[in-house]
Amino acid sequence: MNETPSILIVDDEVVNLMTLEWMLRDAGFETWRATSGPEARRLAPKLRPDLIILDIVMPGEDGFTTCEKLLADPAAGETPIIFISGLGDVDNKVRGLKMGAVDYIAKPFAREEVLARVKLHIRLRQAHAAMLKVQADKLSQIREAQQAILADPGDIPEARFAVRYVPVLEAGDDFYDVFPLTERSMGYFLADISGHDLGASFVTSSLKALLRQNSGPLFTPQETLKNINAVLTGILKDGKHLTAALAALNRARGRLTLVNAGHPPPILVTAAGQASLLDVEGDILGVFDHVQLGILERKVAAGDRIFLYTDGLVERFRGEVRSRDRGVDILVQACLDTRGLPMAEAVEQAARRLDGTGRLHDDDMVLLGFEV
Repeated sequence: MNETPSILIVDDEVVNLMTLEWMLRDAGFETWRATSGPEARRLAPKLRPDLIILDIVMPGEDGFTTCEKLLADPAAGETPIIFISGLGDVDNKVRGLKMGAVDYIAKPFAREEVLARVKLHIRLRQAHAAMLKVQADKLSQIREAQQAILADPGDIPEARFAVRYVPVLEAGDDFYDVFPLTERSMGYFLADISGHDLGASFVTSSLKALLRQNSGPLFTPQETLKNINAVLTGILKDGKHLTAALAALNRARGRLTLVNAGHPPPILVTAAGQASLLDVEGDILGVFDHVQLGILERKVAAGDRIFLYTDGLVERFRGEVRSRDRGVDILVQACLDTRGLPMAEAVEQAARRLDGTGRLHDDDMVLLGFEV
């Protein structure tokens, strides 16, 4: 059974209040009264009415002022407001509508007109709320599906990795994966797709399949990324591209192979407590038919840690602006400072040193660390 729509009536004249209340209750609506603007502003956030009918000419605070303050209140600002007033001139009507009211009824009013306008705007509000819910549900499904394809450290403990992933939207445009490349090598992949829209987020869902299809004993890590690039150049449009890093670790041989495609340089923290950037340049993916990838091979030892991250973690464009270089410096030090902690705790603390808590962020943030 649907809930009864509710209306807050604001008027300093008792006769008008009683008349409107009778009309609306007789039509099946629930009503509340307020005899002044300040009283309406106290009641609206608590009652959360579906609609407010607001008189303009009232002593002290007029209806325009009340409307402005209601719309600025996060707890009441989504409630549609209909002005009802004896000021029937065009200037006042235009002023009210420009201020954010959804309609304007002139006094003296007719029952049929009041009910028609009230029903219309409540239906519009309900339809808008339903549309937003559908959108939110779809985004939630996309996010759940996307989260389901991301690797879980608990599922592959032999990979010895931990990750912190904070998407800026319901569906993120960064993607990571951890998977066996061969019987002796583990692959760690991180990508950042340009753009902050659902188009970018849909690309991430295809990356897992592309990785699986183009990795294994038949492919070197650089061939994996080149094959992915060949597919993406036919898919990505309007300047979209991605940066990526693929690290292949053979623990038995103590061998790390890194292939970089325009991605920020991973961080190596040795068991002895030294840190360095694994800095090799390479072309971004999805733009050029033929790409030059940065390739680095080096020895690693038990206890060494490697950290992959996206630029959303180290850069900041809101509030206290922070360049990528400065952010990388902070991250390197954070990875060093946390090297004595378990990997999951180290990743969490290092990431929080850069992103803080509770602040708005500009981009998806990923920090993925793994230990030799």
